[in-house]
Amino acid sequence: MEFFEKLTSLAAKVRLQGAAIQTEEATKNAFVMPFISTVLGYDVFDPTEVTPEFVCDIGTKKGEKIDYAIMKDGEVQILIECKKIGEPLHINHASQLFRYFHVTSARISILTNGQVYKFFTDLDAPNKMDEKPFLELDLLDIDEYSVPELTKLTKSSFDVESIISAAGELKYVSQIKKVIASQVSKPDDDFVKVFASRVYDGVITQKVREQFYELTRKAVGQFLNDQINDRLKSAMSGAIQPSLAVASASGTGSADNDHAEAADDKVLTTLEELEGYHIVRAVVRSVVDAKRIVQRDTQSYFGILLDDNNRKPICRLHFNRSQKYIGIFDEEKNETRHPINSVDEIYEYSDHLKKTVGYYD
Repeated sequence: MEFFEKLTSLAAKVRLQGAAIQTEEATKNAFVMPFISTVLGYDVFDPTEVTPEFVCDIGTKKGEKIDYAIMKDGEVQILIECKKIGEPLHINHASQLFRYFHVTSARISILTNGQVYKFFTDLDAPNKMDEKPFLELDLLDIDEYSVPELTKLTKSSFDVESIISAAGELKYVSQIKKVIASQVSKPDDDFVKVFASRVYDGVITQKVREQFYELTRKAVGQFLNDQINDRLKSAMSGAIQPSLAVASASGTGSADNDHAEAADDKVLTTLEELEGYHIVRAVVRSVVDAKRIVQRDTQSYFGILLDDNNRKPICRLHFNRSQKYIGIFDEEKNETRHPINSVDEIYEYSDHLKKTVGYYD
């Protein structure tokens, strides 16, 4: 969980500061170096661990530099090439990575713009960097399945053989997921034909194919919605107590009811809740020490407190329902819930959150 919290903390920083970053150098300083140091755990100020502007002359190519080389025992382990945040990461941006990968001992290379990280290795041909990444990380849309694999790249757990052995599966699973996503939004003829042939006994004419295009798209969408609803129902079953149901109906509640929360073994902390926590933390750290901001999850809501004190609530995130809410407190500690559609909308309540913290200091 600590590793994921580091990721979401950096993600909150990207959300908060990304629009202000205008250059590649600023991207490296604001986002890439913290990723290398805070998330992966390497000392960016120790050249035996992280070498910036790494030079390795190749044939007639003299003086070319790669942005960072992560070292271990004097050998290059990971090469990192950076672009400005917001810039698309096309494979033609990785020409230097291709060249350096071939002549160094590195088995892992990373192409990043500070928000998106693409990880490459040499699955297709030895010592030749693949054209497709085996893993992608978007800090603003973290895939929970990628987190365990990322930990293998950290200084404390670095295991290149384990990474490489898992890379093949990761690469193809990632590509299959992208194919599925594209078929959900815009199914092609072959995809439609598979389902039409299973449920339609007649000849698959062009008219039938057009009819089943819409039917297939609708059926897949409904199936995914059913899966999501099932998970929500499972997470919410038995979670709302009668007293809290009354508070939900009125839209307000008291901050002193926290002692009524029980059965911690039923509490399920979601990725969205943790992301919301780090956004709140990033917002209010301008007025209070970040170490004082603590999260406490319950069955009914995700609470964010000052000094880990129930009498100092900063806000509550009500994410265990189809309509999300952020609960904001006034000076009397009365909660008012505001509907939000995504965690990003928490930023719209920045002034309220800072004002709430001010009540306690």
